[in-house]
Amino acid sequence: MKKNRKDNGPVAVCQLRSGERHPFGMLSRFVPLGTGEEEIYRQLREAIPVLDAAVGKLVRLSGGFSVECSSKVAEKRLEEFLRTMPCGYGQVGIDSFLSCYMDSLLTYGRAVGEIVLGGDRVRGACWGDVTALEICQGDSPMEVVLWGPDKNGTMRPLPYQHLLLFTALNPEPKHPYGVSMFRGMPFLADILMKIYATIGSNWERAGNVRYSVICKNGENLDPVVAQERSNQIAREWAKAMEDSKNGTVRDFVAMGDVQIGVIGGDAPILESQVPVRQMLEQLIAKTGLPPFLLGLNWSTTERMSTQQADILTSEIWALRRTVEPAVEKLCRTFLACEGLDDRVKILWNDISLQDITQEAQAELYKAQAEKARKG
Repeated sequence: MKKNRKDNGPVAVCQLRSGERHPFGMLSRFVPLGTGEEEIYRQLREAIPVLDAAVGKLVRLSGGFSVECSSKVAEKRLEEFLRTMPCGYGQVGIDSFLSCYMDSLLTYGRAVGEIVLGGDRVRGACWGDVTALEICQGDSPMEVVLWGPDKNGTMRPLPYQHLLLFTALNPEPKHPYGVSMFRGMPFLADILMKIYATIGSNWERAGNVRYSVICKNGENLDPVVAQERSNQIAREWAKAMEDSKNGTVRDFVAMGDVQIGVIGGDAPILESQVPVRQMLEQLIAKTGLPPFLLGLNWSTTERMSTQQADILTSEIWALRRTVEPAVEKLCRTFLACEGLDDRVKILWNDISLQDITQEAQAELYKAQAEKARKG
């Protein structure tokens, strides 16, 4: 009878990762996490409020979970720790940590955190600026090493790699360390900002009305008299406009054929509603949020809203699955340092009350159908 043998040794060969080594092999495996596009993503959130609101809503909808441990004692102590653990910068609790962690994950495509120890016990967890770090593939193709600046500003491997938390969003073969949710948006955002800037310029031109006063008095009028009459009309028009600013109604009386027009009043202002909506549709589609959650009153139907809610639910669950390994590592480390069984299960909260109602209604329909078949 053959016994199953478990091999827990390191991976010797990996077909999908290069095993070549040379004297300067560290250079070929070194990847900076903070590239020039990170600043663009920050500016996108500042320039377009709907994108900043989308990140905030995804973060708030994704949070909230409970833990299940092998014993009630371990579960109670872990829950108390997650509720009261310090996160730095005056923040307390796992919810505060996850909010900043997911915010970085969505904005930059990656997030980094650290488990803080004190006296061989876990004292808390903090998040970090992932754009200030660099990453290097370890000796094993399954390992990565995070590098950070030392006190002299030199990039070196961080000394306690086992205490670091690193998560990548939607990794790809070409971008294995995460892709931002904002990738593909800068081109459309640039067009949208041009439209907004043009709208502001047009309203500055058309909203602040400038008048043109033309007086026609005959062709044989003496030039000196014509000049004096023009100056007199200009002074009277200026006084009338000045009094109107102060709320005083003043009539403007002139002699001759006087024509008053608005400068630029005949120039039409381009319609902006359609192109702005086209740009926003593309941007919001990338976030996965229904437009009505962002305050956009676009036409929709009840069935379309239900389908959008289902799609949003799948997006949130995908985001939860992405950050769950980091949360489990934090929980397991705390339990191990406390001398407790480190087996833990993350139980995420239901996303909304509507989902609970629909699931209960579906269960009712199934029970009624089963009863009808048996009857």
